[in-house]
Amino acid sequence: MTKKRLLKLLTLVCAVSLLTGCWEDPPMDAMDLPIVEAEEEEETVSLPTAFSLPYAPDQTLDPVTCPDGIQLVVSSLLYEGLFRLDRQLEPQPWLCQSYSYDPATFTYTFTLRAGVTFSDGSALTAADVAATLRRAQTSQRYSARLAQVASVSAGDGVVTVTLASANTGFPALLDIPIVKSGTETSLTPVGTGPYVLATDEGGTCLTARSGWWADSSRPVDRIALSAARDWDTVLYQFSSHDIQLITADLTGTDPITATGNISYVDADTTILEYVGFNTRREIFQDPAVRQALGLGLNRDTLVSAVLSGHAQAAQFPVSPVSSLYPEESEVLYSYDAFASAMETAGCASGHIRTLTLLVNEENSFKVSAAEYIAQALSDFDLHIQVEALPWEEYTAALAAGNFDLYYGEVKLTADWNLAPLVGTGGSLNYGGWSDPETDQLLAAYAAAEDRAAAMEALCARLAEQAPILPVCFSATSVLYQTGAITGLSPTMAEPFYDLSSCVIHLQEA
Repeated sequence: MTKKRLLKLLTLVCAVSLLTGCWEDPPMDAMDLPIVEAEEEEETVSLPTAFSLPYAPDQTLDPVTCPDGIQLVVSSLLYEGLFRLDRQLEPQPWLCQSYSYDPATFTYTFTLRAGVTFSDGSALTAADVAATLRRAQTSQRYSARLAQVASVSAGDGVVTVTLASANTGFPALLDIPIVKSGTETSLTPVGTGPYVLATDEGGTCLTARSGWWADSSRPVDRIALSAARDWDTVLYQFSSHDIQLITADLTGTDPITATGNISYVDADTTILEYVGFNTRREIFQDPAVRQALGLGLNRDTLVSAVLSGHAQAAQFPVSPVSSLYPEESEVLYSYDAFASAMETAGCASGHIRTLTLLVNEENSFKVSAAEYIAQALSDFDLHIQVEALPWEEYTAALAAGNFDLYYGEVKLTADWNLAPLVGTGGSLNYGGWSDPETDQLLAAYAAAEDRAAAMEALCARLAEQAPILPVCFSATSVLYQTGAITGLSPTMAEPFYDLSSCVIHLQEA
């Protein structure tokens, strides 16, 4: 987790799609413009009179169907899920008290926490949870992660979910916020969270609930909501400190500029950036060639120099912050090891072969990363040229298999299901790679009681075969007015995770 003070007149590169708290967006290929810091100087921090967030009053706050953007930051304070993903991207029970799993029938039974009420005073029921999960199954935001669900049913304080196949990591997919059944058509469905939407003499706001089941401290009793009709309005309000917090992808597409006393905290995500091979090409049918190229990647340097530190270097397709990451299997970068592996693979003969690395042109950070990789890997027989394409042409080329290599990005699910990416026939397996042993290891991981051991075995096979070259896991950032809030420890889904540790600083009356 990185925290850094950004000084006055600091230029921030922010993706419009993520600027306002879009934590569930399908990621778009992104790229790098550097953060430029001013000379350090003494300055007086001006505290706000009220802590304010942006919101769109004419759009629903329903966390299942609301537009990606600023609504998700506000809704994270109104609604809660059966589980929460912590800072290590591990599921922690929240509205769920306990659960059991029957591996013979792929059935989960979730027992709800007793004493939980909605903001209108009514009790949370299993029927409410089941109704939200069924809606999520058909929603744009959650349908992909719930594709494995065969049925959802409600009992007395328990919710039963039956899957179509084994998945011992399924609870990590259930951080879906729950709303009271029957209120989902309202612009503000009823939730169980620490705050409730209200209107007072100061306007629309969030007020702390007196009956919140967790009964822990909150940084402030009232959070003002400032109406924002578009993203330009949000940016103006943030730059002028009319609002104090937004979220952003600082290595994202369509950059904009914010100035003033701004600070940020990064949160780790499941968004993997990687190099993919077209294994239909003769040169990449040899795993020794693919593995040798992997040894040529100095991931730490790429993250610091190209992505401004807003990522975690990774040699395996699971986040390094996860307990499942096989850290002991990592190999230190060595140019000599790269050179030796290229020679062993027959790629140091002096016979030059030119290959193309595709990347989406719409994100400068991604293009810079691709260019860095191409230069690093072109010291021997394989000379790699970068071809940057518009998004539609880029995705069409991947789907048609018209590439040698590509720089890709994918938002993995928090159960770390890698089958779509490296499984035979996987929806994201653009390179056409197929390996029966990997397929067996994927199935074993999905059913494993010891998930860490199963992931280690899977990653060992992937390192040996190198169907893709993981580069890093990108971060999302919470930007805030310097001095207005301390103690933030955001997660991928919740900018206000660990709410009781946050302290909001306001001007004294």
